[in-house]
Amino acid sequence: MAEHRSMQRAALLDAARSLLSEGGTEALTFPALAERTGLARSSVYEYFRSRAAVVEELCEVDFPVWAADVSAAMERAGTAESKVEAYVRRQLELVGDRRHRAVVAISASELDAGAREKIRAAHGGLVAMIVEALGELGHAQPRLAAMLLQGVVDAAVRRIELGAAEEPAAIVDAAVSMALRGVRG
Repeated sequence: MAEHRSMQRAALLDAARSLLSEGGTEALTFPALAERTGLARSSVYEYFRSRAAVVEELCEVDFPVWAADVSAAMERAGTAESKVEAYVRRQLELVGDRRHRAVVAISASELDAGAREKIRAAHGGLVAMIVEALGELGHAQPRLAAMLLQGVVDAAVRRIELGAAEEPAAIVDAAVSMALRGVRG
């Protein structure tokens, strides 16, 4: 029974990812989750009290996976500069990924304090890694530089998500070159 419940919970989370990546947070409703999973709406409530609870669990499950992916790309990079490039490039390569699309939709939504805190914690891990690389590059204020650098990444993510005039690859290259020129201070 417990195994069956965890499979249903996983199916609900997967359906939530799809709904978020297709239509943003407005698309994430209990009727839609029920329809996607073939569960009765009342069953959905047995797993989650509210939409916020679904979002919170997705944050707990997906953010660390996504952050670990970026972290692994940085660890494979040799120099501090190539770590910065990996940080930017890997985040942007993940844009088309459903898990990442869900994360972006979640970040943009109205979240309760608990979910926001979890997102901040997961993001904090990424930012900490980049702060270290920026410090190695001799940046006087690596923490501030890290925040600004993440702003460049976030802007590039939005640009790609919007299906802007430029090809995604061009947006990625522009963000990387801006990051690398900028972090040299």
